[in-house]
Amino acid sequence: MHKFVFAYHGGQKPETPQAGEVMLNEWKNWMAQHQQALIDPGNPVGPSKTVSSHSISDDGGVNPLSGYTLVQAEDMAAALEMAQSCPHLSHGTIEVAEILPLDM
Repeated sequence: MHKFVFAYHGGQKPETPQAGEVMLNEWKNWMAQHQQALIDPGNPVGPSKTVSSHSISDDGGVNPLSGYTLVQAEDMAAALEMAQSCPHLSHGTIEVAEILPLDM
């Protein structure tokens, strides 16, 4: 099995408590469906800063990170299939990248 990071971009806070409950239930259902593949179900993240060798900026880059999930899958195709059913796609995008093993 290979490991993948799902990097969430975009998104929005629910406008009402009821909308928040619906969104939370969609996430719970998605996670239950993929429970065996979840290494770390992840979390949303707060505002980010972009660090370079000469500066730190508050903008979070061109497409700021809004959350993450770590999964395991047979291959990239299987990881992409999992991502395509993720509720985040109703209001944002998901960047999927394989975590490459590195012996240190």
